Amino acid sequence: MEVESAPEIQERIEHLLDILEMRHIIGARIICMRSTGAKANAYARIWNLPKIWQKALEVNPFYVIEVVSEHFDGLSEERKIQVLIHELMHIPKKFSGGLVPHKHNGGRIDKKAVDKIYAEYVRRMEARSSGADDSNK
Repeated sequence: MEVESAPEIQERIEHLLDILEMRHIIGARIICMRSTGAKANAYARIWNLPKIWQKALEVNPFYVIEVVSEHFDGLSEERKIQVLIHELMHIPKKFSGGLVPHKHNGGRIDKKAVDKIYAEYVRRMEARSSGADDSNK
């Protein structure tokens, strides 16, 4: 497997964090990578830095979002955004270094949940395009 930095994914993540106002996520502590030749049958994965490593290295929490080139790169722009939203949903509100599982506290990270956030993203992007002030909503 080969892995390289993915600055264009980093830009997309920063854009999503801004548009969706995901203030609990510290964009500077998200590192985006692109892999090729990965055995994973996934579009993307999120990796955390477990608490024991944070303590041992005396660092704050970090996350790595890996896009699997063979599966991710050919997706439509809409689907790429949905995949990245899905990965961001795994980051807990406390930005602790842990990961939110697909099923958690009665909630889920699934297509329905991603579609809801994606619809909000589209609404906010349309509001920005039309010049509408979205700050009162």
